[in-house]
Amino acid sequence: MLNHLIFDLDGTLTDPFEGITRCVAHALARFDIRVADRRALACYIGPPLKQGFMAFHGLSADEAETAVAAYRERFAEVGLYENTVYPGIEDVLAARVAEGQHLFVATSKPWCFATGILDHFGLSQYFVHIHGSELDGTRSDKTDLLAYVLDKHGLAAGRALMIGDRRYDVVGATANGMAACGVSYGYGGRAELLAAGATTICESPAALADTLARLTARDQGQ
Repeated sequence: MLNHLIFDLDGTLTDPFEGITRCVAHALARFDIRVADRRALACYIGPPLKQGFMAFHGLSADEAETAVAAYRERFAEVGLYENTVYPGIEDVLAARVAEGQHLFVATSKPWCFATGILDHFGLSQYFVHIHGSELDGTRSDKTDLLAYVLDKHGLAAGRALMIGDRRYDVVGATANGMAACGVSYGYGGRAELLAAGATTICESPAALADTLARLTARDQGQ
């Protein structure tokens, strides 16, 4: 039975656009980089933060460390809560728990921030455990993080499903022998998810609810 569901956070459970882009802009300002339209910073939603500063704005490794520190100054106090739960997501989580499935979170965001967000929105109650990176960047790579989650909880990869909106989620799941369900309502989009190898893509939380219910019914032989 497919009974371990592992969810990404940003772009899957919640829409963090305001908080992440405002904090990225705050960090970039330390380097006199001004961004007129914060929509251009949506690319930061998904990948590890340090990697993003280096890839998207050409910062050196040392500069990226400084940018991450500046980002977290604002994020810890304000940006954490500039966030919204996607409509219908809590219903998805409640239904899966009611079916006896075990839910986890695996996000590249530091676990302490992820826990704070989910506590704030009352969603922590649905998860067996909330996993993320450490503040020093350990396990910010989704492949490493998922390997850690499977090992720590003794989960069989063949009975686990990764649910996320970016290619990192699909690639990480595949590398660990897990199935992956992409959600195109987040920040990766359908084309990115397909290119990464996702075989199931949901365009809304309602579609995700239907897909997970269908998978459960199939596994139970209904």
